Amino acid sequence: MDLREYLRVLRRQWVVVLVGLLLGTAVGVVIILRATPLYSSTARLFVSTPGSDSANAQMYQGGLFSQQRVTSYADLIKGSTVAERVLERIGSDESPAALVNQITATADPDSVILQITVTDPSPARAQLLAQSTAEVFTQYVGELESADDPSRSPIRANIVDDAGLPTNPVSPKPMITIGLGAVIGLLLGLAAAWLRETLDTTLKSIEEIQRITGAALLGSIFFDPAAVKKPLITGLSPHAPRVESFRVLRTNLQFLDVDQTSKTYAITSPMPGDGKTTTSINIALALAESGSRTILIETDLRRPKFGEYLNLESTVGLTTVLIGGAQLSDAIQPWGRTGLDVIASGVLPPNPAELLQSKAMAAVLEQVRRDYDAVVIDAPPVLPVTDAALIAAQTGGAILVVRHGKTTRDQAAQARQRLDSVGTQVLGTIFNFVPQRASSTYGYGYGYGYGYAPTTPVSGEVLLPGEPGDAVTSPPVETAQVSADQPAAGPGEDRRNGHASGSLSRAQT
Repeated sequence: MDLREYLRVLRRQWVVVLVGLLLGTAVGVVIILRATPLYSSTARLFVSTPGSDSANAQMYQGGLFSQQRVTSYADLIKGSTVAERVLERIGSDESPAALVNQITATADPDSVILQITVTDPSPARAQLLAQSTAEVFTQYVGELESADDPSRSPIRANIVDDAGLPTNPVSPKPMITIGLGAVIGLLLGLAAAWLRETLDTTLKSIEEIQRITGAALLGSIFFDPAAVKKPLITGLSPHAPRVESFRVLRTNLQFLDVDQTSKTYAITSPMPGDGKTTTSINIALALAESGSRTILIETDLRRPKFGEYLNLESTVGLTTVLIGGAQLSDAIQPWGRTGLDVIASGVLPPNPAELLQSKAMAAVLEQVRRDYDAVVIDAPPVLPVTDAALIAAQTGGAILVVRHGKTTRDQAAQARQRLDSVGTQVLGTIFNFVPQRASSTYGYGYGYGYGYAPTTPVSGEVLLPGEPGDAVTSPPVETAQVSADQPAAGPGEDRRNGHASGSLSRAQT
């Protein structure tokens, strides 16, 4: 994994890293607020050997003797005997063990200076305990070195610096505590982000999709919460981002099977909920808008949705034609003002797979190829059932709709394998539900090339079938993204755009 991949991980998981940083900082602040301030007072002792100044050799030996003793004295100061005498001296009933934990004694091995430090929540008490410990220990040294007569002890400890009254607490230290908490939180956030990225096998990049499916990306459709209420591009302004995205997707579709005069597009997805049905409908609408004779066929005979999205009668449709209950012309329903023709699913059959691979289905496909310039087929998901593979085998391939953050690598790979098993292939992919924050990765902004567009909301009216006289008002012009590295617009298309990307939000099987 190179540096760019690490940066992509940080860009995708920056919220997790930020949460870790903020939590670590917050913990540091809480520790400071809840911690009791502690003050330290220090007294210094000088350990010497009286009577060792008669000669230089004796002075040298006395100095070495004192240095050896100082190290031992540092351990004795933290003993219970000294603590008991100190508490008795100040008249405190505190536990000697508690006082021992407050005392710190340090000795420099190359000197005869002994430093006694006492830490306490009270500055005055810290000074009292440090000074009392120093005074008690000077007497204790004489007793240790000469049990019979302390005045004739060969070692003497004298106080050279009395314990002072501390003014600033030594703990907690706000900057160090907060900084340490922030660093630990940042590290934990990075670890959590990396773990989440490692465990997350969903597709989030174009490179992954192309590597797994072996097919080129035809378009990226960005997530738009407003599409829940308006899933079709006919209800939007002509310059709305989602409209532009499907226009450019339409352009890229023209480069598939360039030798065929009639194009057939079977749209499917690995699993339900990837948005394949709304994508199929909008592709068909975009093709019909360009003047192509377009027919949209619903072959999802298990969970059809055309009746919900297009307000069409579904009782007579594809299944009716396949069983000989009606002619193909009787099942075709015109939709809207775009010239789009639609064949709904019809009555749900008990044997969808058998109908879709029947000779009657092959005859229907052959006839619509002769009568139309573009045939868009809304096929079922690939993995749950075999229907989509059967349709793709009759059309020469399938276009796979992959949902950002939902479709996993395994699902995409299995979808490709399922299509390969019937001798067909993935002709291209559509990246659906791409979040807007990924704009820097997937393309340029739609604002480019639209300087003449009005800044106020643009509205229009589109009559939907089955609702005569009811107008649909389009929302304001939005901002969206255009993917780079794609073919230029074809005849009849807006050449101010490259490969555009819009969004659909309606989950569809």
